[in-house]
Amino acid sequence: MRESIFDSVGLRSPWEISENNLKRPGTTLTKLLLATFWLAGADVALAEHYLSVAEAQKVCFPNADTFEAERLRLSADQSKTIEQKSGIKVRKTEIRFSVARKDANTIGVLMADQVVGKHELIDYAVAISPEGKVLRVEILEYREHYGGEIRIAKWRDQFKGKTAASKLKLNDDIYNISGATISCRNVTDGIRRALATFELVVRPHLLAAGRLPDTATKP
Repeated sequence: MRESIFDSVGLRSPWEISENNLKRPGTTLTKLLLATFWLAGADVALAEHYLSVAEAQKVCFPNADTFEAERLRLSADQSKTIEQKSGIKVRKTEIRFSVARKDANTIGVLMADQVVGKHELIDYAVAISPEGKVLRVEILEYREHYGGEIRIAKWRDQFKGKTAASKLKLNDDIYNISGATISCRNVTDGIRRALATFELVVRPHLLAAGRLPDTATKP
């Protein structure tokens, strides 16, 4: 039988504690605390936090002098249209993005999003030009046991220049990483959804508000 962490520190279960043991330092209570801290440490080690949204803004748009955070609530029709365009289900009806500006001109948009890996959420951000082209992709937080290779620059760089009109299909115009297939596929799908959201909702919103140049061409 496989030994549990409680077996390894001399406990039959996490509940093996009595009033007498509480009064005996260095016995069961100490062992239980050691097991608790070991498990907590293991959980923390699984989550890799790389960038906050604010840090990603500066990395993706180093020339920007201001960032304007925005939230939009998608209507049922907008969600349906995005799903039809991207082929990916809309998980959240509230989208969050920040508009990067320099000298009062919009130089791009950073869209932060999440996808589910094999079991856990993956936080990422896509920097998009006013014309709808991917400028950069950053992994913000990774919580899975495996597949963290998606943070390799070479893999992320292949999204540069992609638009909502691109295929964005794993093993087609996006290459896979052995051992990280699920993460690769789901992040690729998420970026395709983010680009569709930008084209169908975010860019029209910014154009209507006069915050994008009228010369911006549709991708």
